[in-house]
Amino acid sequence: MLLLDGQPADDNLLLTDRGLAYGDGLFETVAVRDGRLLAWDAHLERLARGCDVLGLPPPSTRLLSSEAEALAGDVARGVLKLTLTRGSGGRGYRPPTTPTPRRILALNPWPADLPDDTTTVVATFICRHPLGIAPALAGIKHLNRLDQVLASAEWPGPEFFEGLMLDLEGNLIEGTRSNVFLLKGDRLATPDLTWCGVAGVVRGAVLQTARGLGLRVAEQRLEPAALGAADEVFITNSIIGLRSVGRVIGEDSEIEFGAGGLCQELATTLRAADVIP
Repeated sequence: MLLLDGQPADDNLLLTDRGLAYGDGLFETVAVRDGRLLAWDAHLERLARGCDVLGLPPPSTRLLSSEAEALAGDVARGVLKLTLTRGSGGRGYRPPTTPTPRRILALNPWPADLPDDTTTVVATFICRHPLGIAPALAGIKHLNRLDQVLASAEWPGPEFFEGLMLDLEGNLIEGTRSNVFLLKGDRLATPDLTWCGVAGVVRGAVLQTARGLGLRVAEQRLEPAALGAADEVFITNSIIGLRSVGRVIGEDSEIEFGAGGLCQELATTLRAADVIP
C-alpha cells in the first residue's frame, strides 16, 4: 500500500521511481528564448555522458528534441527542465538488470527574481558546507544535490546572488548553481572538476571561446585565496548566463571587484551564438 501526503494512493509508478527514492538519475536545465532551446546539443551531449557514467540506456535524442521543441513552441522566455531517471525498480539500492528509464520534461516560467541587467556586478559568499568528493560522479549533473541544498540554506540575505562552494580539502570548486572563473592578466582559470562539481554547458563554451580570444586557459586546483589575487571574477550557468562578481564575503574576509570587461565580451559572443539567454 502507498500513502501520498497521508492519503492512500494507487500504485503510481512515479512514487516507486528510483529518482525519487535514491536520486538515481540525471537532469538538464535549458534556457528557452523565442521558442529556441539554447545550447540544446551541448545539453544532450552532457546527458549522454551522464547516462554512460550511471549505466542508463540513453533516450532517443530525436524523441527528446521533438518533445522539448513541442513544449518550447513560441515561448518568448522560459526554463525547460529535463529529468531522466532509471525508472521504477523495486526496493533496494541494486539497480534493475534491464531498467526502463523515465523522462520528465517540464517547461517553467522565467525566474521572476533574476535581474535582467546582466552587466550589474553581483555579491557572493563562501559557503561553510563543503562539496563531497566523488570522482566517479564528477562533471555530470546527477539528481543528488543535497550538498547544494545544505549550502543554500546558509544564504545570508537577499542581496547575495550566489554562494561559492569548496571541497573537503578547502579548494574552490563552483557555486551552488554555477561555475566560477578567475582572470589574472591574460590567464583565465576555472577550478579542476576531477574530484567533484558539475561541468556546466556554459563553462565549456566559455573555455572554448576564451581560447579563441588568445587567452591562456587553465582548469586547475584553486584555493579561495586566489580570489583575492584575481583581476576579474565571474560565474556562469545556462539560465543566469555570465555574471560579474563584485564582492565575495568569507567568514573573516571581504573582497571587492569592478565590472569585468572579459565577462561582458564573452557574454556578448555567447548570446549571439544562442548559448546563453
